[in-house]
Amino acid sequence: MHRMRRCLAALLLVCLLPMMGWASEPPLPEEEAPSAPPASPARRWYSLTRLEVTTFALLPRAGAGGDGGFIQVEPTFILDGGPEFGVNVGAPVRFRMWGGGEGTGLVRREDWDSLSDWGQLVRGLKLGSDNAPMAVWFGALADYRLLSGHLVRRYSNRTNPDYHPAAGIFTGEVGPLYTEAFASDVLGARLMGAEVALDMEHVLFGQPRQRGRYTLALSAVHDWGRAGGRAASVTLAHVDATAGVLLRPDHEVHVIAGWGGRPGDGGAWGAVVGAGVDVLRETLHLRLRLEARRQQGGFRQGFFGADYELARFQAAGPEGMPLAGAGFPDGYSAFGEAEVGWDAVSYGGLYKHLKLSLGAEAFSWGRFDVDGRVAAQLIERSLEVALKGLGVGMGRPGARYLGAAEVRWRFLGGKLYAMGTGGTLLFATAEGTLRPGAFASVGLGVDNAR
Repeated sequence: MHRMRRCLAALLLVCLLPMMGWASEPPLPEEEAPSAPPASPARRWYSLTRLEVTTFALLPRAGAGGDGGFIQVEPTFILDGGPEFGVNVGAPVRFRMWGGGEGTGLVRREDWDSLSDWGQLVRGLKLGSDNAPMAVWFGALADYRLLSGHLVRRYSNRTNPDYHPAAGIFTGEVGPLYTEAFASDVLGARLMGAEVALDMEHVLFGQPRQRGRYTLALSAVHDWGRAGGRAASVTLAHVDATAGVLLRPDHEVHVIAGWGGRPGDGGAWGAVVGAGVDVLRETLHLRLRLEARRQQGGFRQGFFGADYELARFQAAGPEGMPLAGAGFPDGYSAFGEAEVGWDAVSYGGLYKHLKLSLGAEAFSWGRFDVDGRVAAQLIERSLEVALKGLGVGMGRPGARYLGAAEVRWRFLGGKLYAMGTGGTLLFATAEGTLRPGAFASVGLGVDNAR
């Protein structure tokens, strides 16, 4: 159960950062012994306001598409009310300077032309802590994993540069049951799913000393395919059994086995066995996974993965078909994943000297997929560098590659910073194909914490 809560906590931190810290009650002097329980301390509130103004250029790539130049203004407001509440709102507004042809408006239309796009105003909203019986969260998904991760893993809902939804996640716990449900777009009919985990030790022997040691979980995910561009719908389900081999306050080791398939298609199935390690210390957060997988009849684990928002229109490979209808050879694969967060002082919040996330899968028939991102704080945290990359279908015809980099340099006491970013993109077209492009941006930002 600790693994489940830590995953949600990590997602909250990613989308609500930078926060200014959590409230804590100062210890009472040892010589004092109050006759009545002390009153709860008043909740401490912190806020951060930020404004970035940059030039933003969209560029053609591989001879496709046109160019466009914009002035991008991006305000941000963050309010931190402690473990139970936090909000992060703001969105980039791009004012056109050149390109786009006749009849184009001042503001880039593709950023706001659907109801789902208004979800980008909410970067993060949490109600309830990761230790509460129930919690709700809204915002952008990045590297999202639905509990066991065998259906939804390393998924981002804003990979399509013209689609900016806000997702919703609900977690709840009642007795031996732990549930996580999500929707990738709370304003549109898109990806929805849930996983229910049952604590078997609790069911058979009563309240255990270490919760979540032996669990049986069922997950199901359905894509309605009606927002962010229409695409074929698809439904998948998976069953997982997990056993904790070693559970300690700061580290865990577990093994897992599972089976999944496509409901209504008995020939589409897959199986998986693997192991994982979680380490949670003051300066180090570490998560490792290693799995052996079997795929049959077009089913694959991690179907809703890093490039799903693009592959739903056109999967990597020579066929150029949507992922829901594309063939996937029968075979075996080895999957590995590493997530590392480290800081010399105390990892979390503003403090993250290193943050690394990497996933890779090698298939028996010659395909290799990899995606990852790394961010580092250097020179007394005044320099921040981030890189991310994606390679899908490598080793086979029609492989797909994407990459981006960002640099921020803080000066004048850290309140003012210069930034530059650039990378490659794939735009979904009305015909259901993907058009390659690139972007570049430079500018200044200022923030103030209270």
